[in-house]
Amino acid sequence: MSLRLFDSATRQVRDLVPLVPGEVGIYLCGATVQSPPHVGHLRSAVAFDVLQRWLVRSGYRVTMIRNVTDIDDKILAKSADAGQPWWAWAMQNERAFTFAYDAVGVLPPSYEPRATGHVPEMVAMMQRLVERGHAYVAGDGDVYFDVRSYPAYGSLTNQRLEDMVPARDTGSDELDAHKRDPRDFALWKAPKAGEPATASWSTPFGRGRPGWHLECSAMAQRYLGEAFDIHGGGLDLRFPHHENEQAQSRAAGYDFAQLWLYNGWVTQAGAKMSKSLGNGLLVTEVLRHTRGAVLRYALTAVQYSSMLEWTDDTLREAEATWDRLAGFVERAVEAVGAVDDDEVGKVALPAEFTAAMDDDLNVPAALAVVHERLRAGNTALAERDLPEVRDVVVQLRAMLDVLGLDPGSPQWVARGGRTRYADALDTLVTAELTARAQARAARDFATSDAIRDRLAAAGILVEDSPDGARWSLATTARDQD
Repeated sequence: MSLRLFDSATRQVRDLVPLVPGEVGIYLCGATVQSPPHVGHLRSAVAFDVLQRWLVRSGYRVTMIRNVTDIDDKILAKSADAGQPWWAWAMQNERAFTFAYDAVGVLPPSYEPRATGHVPEMVAMMQRLVERGHAYVAGDGDVYFDVRSYPAYGSLTNQRLEDMVPARDTGSDELDAHKRDPRDFALWKAPKAGEPATASWSTPFGRGRPGWHLECSAMAQRYLGEAFDIHGGGLDLRFPHHENEQAQSRAAGYDFAQLWLYNGWVTQAGAKMSKSLGNGLLVTEVLRHTRGAVLRYALTAVQYSSMLEWTDDTLREAEATWDRLAGFVERAVEAVGAVDDDEVGKVALPAEFTAAMDDDLNVPAALAVVHERLRAGNTALAERDLPEVRDVVVQLRAMLDVLGLDPGSPQWVARGGRTRYADALDTLVTAELTARAQARAARDFATSDAIRDRLAAAGILVEDSPDGARWSLATTARDQD
């Protein structure tokens, strides 16, 4: 079975048939760096990171382009409010996004182009559209795409032109009145009064700055060519952003994206998580009390195209599950020795896991296979079936690696294997074990047993060995799931 993905353009699940055999090109709409990222911003990056990892595991060479929009109205407005140059404000927030991506184990893209670095490509595409009769100059620096010149406009989102609500590109009724049709959209915008001179570029049509939609079309064509395999992003980008991207790129004569994939939103009380609604959870704040692996698990466990309702239990449940997975891997390695990462990368995955991932990246079904193997591994540990323990830990790590959640990977061993809570627990338990050892040496067995019972009541198992006592968290019924 080959990978099948839901294509939003055709509204069908389709086989992935790369334009170049063995290679997959992906363009993912990345951050508009107007402010630091909240949890909702990470959903798209994590969802498409899983796609990239699965493609690589399936033997494909992947070119992942994830852009940065570093010039737009909100960046200019917020930087002015903060009293900072717009480019410094954008870079500050771009770094915050990079930190957030790294913290949850998102692989770096093949390239991460900034809009401001690709003005020549945008101007060239804009000139091509004007020459072909699909764009027009409405004033010094203002250029619009003529939606009526492109009969297929609306095909991506299955809308009729007459049913579409016009968008305001300029924020000015006077300037929007320059459009031939209210639904025409800006390719290039003339500077507004009070905007810094550094936020505009010279073009044959006047000085100005790019429209949002033109940026992505130009960068996708620059790095992936006239046609590529997959265009992705959050569900909110389908219209007008991606509809406009497809229209201008195909009107320019390019075949553009073959498949369109969308991740669902992170919601709170049914509303999309966003700054404007005041319900954003800043990534930096979440990571003050949550390990990156736990946050990633919470974002990964739900099917990528489904909405993820964020509640008080979301991270609590993710943390309990992560601790079960990481705890098993730790106990298994103690029992059978370290597993070579190369073996993890090459071991055959369970057929049920592969089938789930090939079915439109059905991560919940894939995780069901993970937990089935986890139960088998815990049983093998209890029975001291060490060959089975080793087989399970290799397969478990391999499946979790596809999801970016391998507890044995350097990402999580270095970053998230322990927290200050784990360190505090280790310090306290070690002190108790030292006191117990001293009591045993003094043949004070009543005190020794009391310490052991106290630890057991707290869910801590103590095992005595010739090398001294070691401790672990007791396996509960939930750990077997």
